[in-house]
Amino acid sequence: MFFESKKPLRVLVACETSGTVRNAFASRGHSVMSVDLLPASDGVQSGIHVVCDVLEFIKWNGYKFDLMIAHPPCTHLAVSGARWFKDKQEEQKNAVDFFLKLTQVQIPAWCIENPVSVMSTHYRKPDQRIQPWQHGHQMQKTTCLWLKNLPLLQPTNVVDKGEFHVTKSGRRIPAWYNLPERKSRWQERSKTFEGVAQAMAVQWG
Repeated sequence: MFFESKKPLRVLVACETSGTVRNAFASRGHSVMSVDLLPASDGVQSGIHVVCDVLEFIKWNGYKFDLMIAHPPCTHLAVSGARWFKDKQEEQKNAVDFFLKLTQVQIPAWCIENPVSVMSTHYRKPDQRIQPWQHGHQMQKTTCLWLKNLPLLQPTNVVDKGEFHVTKSGRRIPAWYNLPERKSRWQERSKTFEGVAQAMAVQWG
């Protein structure tokens, strides 16, 4: 299934507080709602962003949506944190379970995104891997997309891949990851790049 109709879609954005993906679809005339355990950080009204357990929300409202874009928490899944896996086995089990439940929702089409993670083993390999530099951002951040009834996301604006930051220990990390220590850093690191959000809205909407 892929949306060939010109009618606006009913879109659910799961596990997003920034509003980046929500606003990208809304700007193209779609009916969009985001759901997360945390309030929206862009200050939208409560009717557009709902604070609750997204699985409970989908249980009662999933039939109202045509498309879901989901960003399940990656803290206990991303292979970049593999050295801590042995100390958080229960947390990882819960994270895997949450991801798998998102794949079972009764919404006709969906995209679930995560960094390179253990879900390639616990679920299946992603349908594709994308980079911000394919969509106008001079950054490197490998993002995996698992898709249902959606085509692969095509590059929209290929630019230079950007610089790496070299830590004191000599480790090379993407520049976007080198953010100052602050309470909101995890949210900034996990935020969808604007170019990627617009590509989703244009190509899937």
